[in-house]
Amino acid sequence: MQRGFFSGAPAEAVPILPGDGEASYYRAFLPATQADELFAHLEREVPWRQERMRMYGVERLVPRLTAWYGDALARYTYSGVANDPLPWLPALAALRDRFERATGARFNSALLNLYRDGNDSVAWHADDEPELGARPTIASVSLGAERVFELAHVADGHRVKCLLEHGSLLVMSGDSQRCWRHRVAKSRAVEHSRINLTFREVAARPNAEERAKTDGRPDAR
Repeated sequence: MQRGFFSGAPAEAVPILPGDGEASYYRAFLPATQADELFAHLEREVPWRQERMRMYGVERLVPRLTAWYGDALARYTYSGVANDPLPWLPALAALRDRFERATGARFNSALLNLYRDGNDSVAWHADDEPELGARPTIASVSLGAERVFELAHVADGHRVKCLLEHGSLLVMSGDSQRCWRHRVAKSRAVEHSRINLTFREVAARPNAEERAKTDGRPDAR
């Protein structure tokens, strides 16, 4: 990744995985003032919602608030929740463009998570849905309260922990989603909110009406 892409001191990459994939942590990737302004803007402007998901046959509330932004065809399904993208906010589009130039990857969507306090969390999982491809690159920005990010190797259970600080960037790529799972666990010590932005590329998924337009046939409903 190019250094000095954002204003302020250049961010130094710290590798956090011992192998079987790549994950690099950039502390203070966004200058503090920019991170503060972005947090306040997104907390205020994003139409946050709490989804429901089914686990072990029981419907539960997702323990955080979410929003999905992206290109028109960047539909994404995870944990049984289908997401149609909201149009890019200018602030998100600007970050997307910066990350594309800095990483050489393409990002057509972003999942936003609002952890209201330490009671909100995300369970062990990998971002390995088919529409992400076999070896996705995911750029994850953290704003607000610091949270511990854990990774566990799927074969031997080896764990790695990383404290995600305000304005930091974590880039996961290569075999990281195939070989590692990750989570943000609940924490009684965390009293304040955190916003996480994960930029990714998903395969375009037109709906029936869009397919009909492409095929030149009416929607058969």
